[in-house]
Amino acid sequence: TECEKEPGSLLWIFVMAGNIVRGMGETPIMPLGISYLEDFAKAENSPFYLGCLHTATVIGPFLGFLLASFCAELFVDLGSVDADDITITATDARWVGAWWLGILICASLNLLAGIPFWFLPKSLVKEGETSEPEDRSKRSVILLQENDKNEAKQTIWKYFIPFLKALFHNPVYMLFICITVLQFSAFNGMVSFMPKYLEQQFGKSASDAIFLIGVYNLPVICVGYFFGGLLMKKFKINIYQAANIAFWVSLLEYLLYFAAFWTVCDTAPVAGLTVSYE
Repeated sequence: TECEKEPGSLLWIFVMAGNIVRGMGETPIMPLGISYLEDFAKAENSPFYLGCLHTATVIGPFLGFLLASFCAELFVDLGSVDADDITITATDARWVGAWWLGILICASLNLLAGIPFWFLPKSLVKEGETSEPEDRSKRSVILLQENDKNEAKQTIWKYFIPFLKALFHNPVYMLFICITVLQFSAFNGMVSFMPKYLEQQFGKSASDAIFLIGVYNLPVICVGYFFGGLLMKKFKINIYQAANIAFWVSLLEYLLYFAAFWTVCDTAPVAGLTVSYE
């Protein structure tokens, strides 16, 4: 009875609200960041910059896995419970790591990383051009003043809906969207279920499982992103050549993953499933 508590805690609302705000802040990075690079970089340098951007998006989760591994080794009631009073270890199924510590650290780092964005200029000089940002911003203001606001709104609704409809009827674009969804689904599946599989199948602690996933998977993805952008810049690969390369590399990736079906491990004994309860 001492461990029983009345249900109905509303603290989960704070976690949900924090994730909503975090999602609002993270959403513009990929679409607007890529457009930002495309607008202000030379055509031959754009693939390399995009490769660096995607490399950075993988380095972040890699560091996150290392941080999660560290936090999982600490007991959830860090600071309020004496370490000598804890009688279970990190490999015990009842162990709960200090998950909240990672959230506080990441939130603080996000806040610090967002400060430099306040000092970016309103307009940049395109790579290779000599026009000053102030001149470009002045021309933009003049053009906006010449156009009527109501007419601008009508123009948006007049062209936005047909353009959106044309996007959904573009087979290449929709195929790319489907492939992206499948790739993220596979990645999310690995992140969600692989730690538990390593814990159950190989007797690893949650901390070790998270650490192994980060070390063995994400660094090689970083290398692939970086050298992919570097090769596109060096050999000046156009969009059609890039699509062909992406197809054949993806096919090779599928065959390599498919070979994992021949890697069979002994099934762990599970009461009621592989062995009797007796």
